[in-house]
Amino acid sequence: MIAEPVAAMVAMDPVRARLLAELREPASAAALATRVGLTRQKVNYHLRQLEAHGLVEVAETRVWGGLTERLLVATASGYVVAPRSLGVEKVLARDGNRLSAAYLIALAARVVREVGGLTRRAARANRRLPVFALDTEIRFAGLRDHAAFTEELATAVSKLAAKYHDEPAPDGRWQRLIVAVHPLPRDAE
Repeated sequence: MIAEPVAAMVAMDPVRARLLAELREPASAAALATRVGLTRQKVNYHLRQLEAHGLVEVAETRVWGGLTERLLVATASGYVVAPRSLGVEKVLARDGNRLSAAYLIALAARVVREVGGLTRRAARANRRLPVFALDTEIRFAGLRDHAAFTEELATAVSKLAAKYHDEPAPDGRWQRLIVAVHPLPRDAE
């Protein structure tokens, strides 16, 4: 998760994004230069920027005669820009409209932040993170069906939450449940 806006800008540069993709396995600047069609000097410049922001790190050094070759590797298999760095979560504080696209985006941003942090902590503790995700597609005949569906869904979720909610449970743990309904983008697979 990239939390700093400057680091996000560094990672989103097209050349640097390509280098990050190539660095899933350790590689030297010379090897990368050959793969991406740039000079070694240009690749080194971009690698220094990525390294300064913690997006790549030295995996190994090799000594060849009097030269030291550094093999770098990406610090993650993929990156997500922390929504907080973009200011998107402020919407939650000012807009509680469940029918607002801005509110849905802010909820999704909160999920990215919270689950990202929990995932890192679980990995450090070598523990499994108990999560559940549900994804489906539905086609409504019209806006009335959409409205009826969302009302029934809200009622069903409220009943389930009331049934299983146990605030004084000594070993209980709070969970967050988010349900989202949005149009499927035209370019979705």
